[in-house]
Amino acid sequence: MFHKSKHKLIFKRIFIWLLYFLSGFILYTKEGNLNAFLIIFTRILYPLSIFWLQIRIKRMSKFLPIDPSMSTSQLWFNILPVIASLLTVIFSITNLFLYLLKVLFSY
Repeated sequence: MFHKSKHKLIFKRIFIWLLYFLSGFILYTKEGNLNAFLIIFTRILYPLSIFWLQIRIKRMSKFLPIDPSMSTSQLWFNILPVIASLLTVIFSITNLFLYLLKVLFSY
């Protein structure tokens, strides 16, 4: 039973990473389909978000490490990368889907 669930987990991770890398490829090689500010924001933070996600996955740490004893600056230091990475993922995948819709419906 564990063997099947491990294969499903690996397949899901590969699918997610391929989708994210494809969205980055479209983000950097094609004209953006979102607002220019959002495209620039996403192009700047896309490599950082991959780096940040790899660190989180490798360390097996919590996605959002918040502790009640943290100061305000520590909270912001931990929350800002999460927010920036999530926005980058949302904007890059949205740009990918808009690009695919544009390609599909242009013919």
